[in-house]
Amino acid sequence: MNKTHRIRDRFWSEVSPTMERPESALNLRIALATFGLVVCIALGALSWLAGWWVAAVALGVVALISIVNLVVVERKRRERGDGHSLFE
Repeated sequence: MNKTHRIRDRFWSEVSPTMERPESALNLRIALATFGLVVCIALGALSWLAGWWVAAVALGVVALISIVNLVVVERKRRERGDGHSLFE
């Protein structure tokens, strides 16, 4: 174990209530990106129907960014191979 890992482990043993390093935040990113995607699609559709084209286009762009984020996170999860579900 090199010096950097010892410093990080010591930090987490003092800061974390369980004295363990935190797990990856990929599941949180999936949940937040999914929430953002649903909200942006809903609000974008409502904006489109109300005639607010600029807001609808902006929300569409944010929805596309959420989709790209979901794809990137899923690829990272597959690379890691941990196979955990979102709720474990």
